[in-house]
Amino acid sequence: MTFTPHGKHLIDGAWVDGSASFTSAEGFTIGSATAADVDRAAKAAEASFAAYSATTRGQRADFLRAIADEIESRGETITEVGTRESSLPEGRLNGERGRTTGQLRMFADHIEAGDYLDRRFDSALPDRQPAPRPDMRMIQRPIGPVAVFGASNFPLAFSTAGGDTAAALAAGCPVIVKGHPAHPGTGEIVAEAILAAQSRCNMPSGTFQILQGETHEFGGALVQHPLIKAVGFTGSLGAGRALYDLCAKRPEPIPFFGELGSINPVFVMPEALKARGEELGKGWAGSLTMGAGQFCTNPGVVLVQAGDAADAFTEAARATLSDTGPQVMLTDGIADAYRKGAEKLAGLGGVQAVLKTSCADRQATPFLFRVTAEEFLADEELSEEVFGPLGVIITCKDAQQMLDVAARFEGQLTATLQMDDADTETARPFVPVLERKAGRILVNGFPTGVEVADTMVHGGPYPASTNFGATSVGTMSIRRFLRPVCYQNLPQALLPDDLQGA
Repeated sequence: MTFTPHGKHLIDGAWVDGSASFTSAEGFTIGSATAADVDRAAKAAEASFAAYSATTRGQRADFLRAIADEIESRGETITEVGTRESSLPEGRLNGERGRTTGQLRMFADHIEAGDYLDRRFDSALPDRQPAPRPDMRMIQRPIGPVAVFGASNFPLAFSTAGGDTAAALAAGCPVIVKGHPAHPGTGEIVAEAILAAQSRCNMPSGTFQILQGETHEFGGALVQHPLIKAVGFTGSLGAGRALYDLCAKRPEPIPFFGELGSINPVFVMPEALKARGEELGKGWAGSLTMGAGQFCTNPGVVLVQAGDAADAFTEAARATLSDTGPQVMLTDGIADAYRKGAEKLAGLGGVQAVLKTSCADRQATPFLFRVTAEEFLADEELSEEVFGPLGVIITCKDAQQMLDVAARFEGQLTATLQMDDADTETARPFVPVLERKAGRILVNGFPTGVEVADTMVHGGPYPASTNFGATSVGTMSIRRFLRPVCYQNLPQALLPDDLQGA
C-alpha cells in the first residue's frame, strides 16, 4: 500500500493542521509552519524541559532504544516513501536506517555509562589556612529546548531522528525538528515512531516535536525564539551562515552548531603516486561519484606532483568517471546548483577541462578539471564547494608546493594522505598543518564514509562547521547540548541524582 502523509505538525504530543501549506515534489500537501506554530511548540518544549531533564539516564536510554525499535517496525514504509522523495536507492535507505537506529542505541549505552557527565569533586577543607575550602561538585547539565534542522542529503541519519536529535534527547533536552521540505513524508513517518516511543516511555508531551515548512521566515522564527537554547544544522554554507548570524544577533545569543561544507582535499604523496597512481585515480573517482557526490565528505580536490605518474592518475580517474552513468540528484534545486557550479568552474582562467559532460533535470554526470597549484592559489573561487560528482586535480611542482597549498586551505571536515612507507618523512610536515585544517585526518582511504563511533569527529574549522570544538557524529556530539554547573555547599537532597551519594 502506497503511503500518503497527512502533512500535519506534531506539537505538544498531538498532530495539528497547519494554517498554511505547500506542495512537496511528490505532490504531497504539507503544512507550512508559521511563527505562531513555532511559538506554541517552543512553549511546549520549555514546559516539558523540567520533567524531561529530570528523568534518569536509564529512562532516557530506554526511550532512545524504544525510538530505534519503532523506526525498525516501520522500516518498509520508511524505505518506500524515502526512495520516492529522495531518489536514493533502496539499499542506501536501508543502510541509512540502520545507521540511524544504531546511533540511537549507541547514545543509550553512552549515557548509561555516565562518563559524559564529567563529574568532578573537591571535598570541603574546613581547616585549610588561610581560608577554608567549600564542598564543590561539578556536573554537565542539559541546556534547554534544542532546534534541529533536517538535512537534504540524509533523510534519516541527519534528519528527524538523526544524530543531532539523538544527542539532544540523550542529554535531556527537548527537541523541535524543522523537517526538510525535500522529504516531508519520510520525516513524518519517523516522527510517528518517536511519538509512539514517547508514549510508551511516558515522556512529557513536548519532548519531541516536528514542524514542516519551506519558508526562510519559518526557519528564522525558530532560531530566534527566546526559548530555544541551541541549534543543530546540516546544510549549505549560505543557509547555515544566515541562521548563524540570526543566532548571534539575538538578545540572548545561542550556540549554532552548523555543519556547512567542505571540499575534503586528498594529498597523494610522491612514492604512492609512482607505485599505484592508476589505482588511486580509480579509487578517488569512485569515492567522488558515490551517491552522486552528495556527501559532505565528498573528496572534491586531489593534489598530485606533476609528471608521468600524475598523468596516469588523471587518465585513470577520467576513464572511471567516463564510465559512470547519470545519477539522480536529491532535488531539482541541488541539480541546478550543480550544473551552475560546473559551468562557473569551467569558465575560470587556467582551468583545463579533462572531462566535460552534460546533464539535465535532476540528472548528474561527472565533471573533471585540472589546474596548477599556482592557478589554484591565485583564484579563491577554485576552492568553492560544488555539491555533486565534480573533481579538481591540482598539479604541484613538488611536495613543498603541495604543502604550501595545504596551508592555504580553509577549514575542512576531512583531509586525506595517500602514502606508502617511503613517503613517511615527506608526509610528516603535513600532519601539523592538516591538524589545524580538518576535523578528521585519514591515511590510505577515502573520506566518504563516516563511522558512527566514540572517536569520530565530524566537524572542523570554519567554514566546515561553525564551532571547531564540536562534532555532529559520535558520542562526543552530546557535549553540544550540555553545560557545566558547579554546586557549592549544596545539601545532598538538593543535588542532581547523578551527584548524590558521591
